[in-house]
Amino acid sequence: MRLVDTSAWIEWLIGSPTGVAIAPLIPDQSGWLVPTMVQLELAKWLTREKGDDLADQVLAFSQTCQVAPLDTPTAILAAESCRTHGLATADAVIYATARLHGADLLTCDAHFEGLSGVIYLPKVSMRTS
Repeated sequence: MRLVDTSAWIEWLIGSPTGVAIAPLIPDQSGWLVPTMVQLELAKWLTREKGDDLADQVLAFSQTCQVAPLDTPTAILAAESCRTHGLATADAVIYATARLHGADLLTCDAHFEGLSGVIYLPKVSMRTS
């Protein structure tokens, strides 16, 4: 099982150099864990940056994966992750969701680097000469 963090979703969706590197690591739908927190972040970003149509399509796709709602055990583990790892609330919820479901976490966000079960791919800068 693999949880794809919002940062990795976005890089993959926009086809950035980092997204190209992420593509082979994207799981099949049956092995893709999507927290409701990621759905929220994707809906927010997609509607702002790409429009309602793409947001609707991506969220519809996410619903065909295994969706993990924010429940009490996740909230409690997320609170502990805030304290022990210094994660912001949304990131702690995402990390806790991965841990509780035995999933690894695919991300481009540096604040997850070094945490157990994390596959971290740093963003590739697009330099022009």
